[in-house]
Amino acid sequence: MTDLPDWLSAKLPPAARHSGLAIAELGDARSIGRGGFALTSPAFDAGEELDPCFTAKEEDAVAPPLEWSAPPPGSQELVLIVEDAASDSEKPQCHWLVWGLAGQRGKLLEGEVPPRSGKNAQGNSEWLLPDPPVGETRHYVFQLFATDLPLTLMPGASREDLIASIKGSITACAVLTAPFTGIEADDEVVWDEEETD
Repeated sequence: MTDLPDWLSAKLPPAARHSGLAIAELGDARSIGRGGFALTSPAFDAGEELDPCFTAKEEDAVAPPLEWSAPPPGSQELVLIVEDAASDSEKPQCHWLVWGLAGQRGKLLEGEVPPRSGKNAQGNSEWLLPDPPVGETRHYVFQLFATDLPLTLMPGASREDLIASIKGSITACAVLTAPFTGIEADDEVVWDEEETD
């Protein structure tokens, strides 16, 4: 499951090298980081642990904020796919499918509802909150693709539909990784029996 081309392996930590990642199918050595195209987050650096406020471990958790530089000229739309590279299955667990982002420098604010979103691994069109078992580390790969054509996909499309619709039209791609290790949820209150009446 870790058989990846060199251009992609160099961009991912060993634990995040899943051969089923969307970027392994859609990207190539020419498009990765083309023209300085890059994906970052004001909430975490590349390879830095996700804050629990973006996971199922905190109440009212939301999707993390993301920012990206300008894609190459001719890019019409940007597409974001977030996957769990620690997944044991052939295809990584999909946490977020987003499209309809303008083909220019931009950002998604913390918890912002994107223009269009597709079905995650749970069949919902929203940020699937990371929820690894306590002590288990998962690796989330944020993959951003610039395309040379606008998408006509309807909201709620599947990962397969989205990948099929942009295959062959990628002008640039970028990747950002963040691990998260399962912790006890903050709403698990331990009551002191001596204080109860």
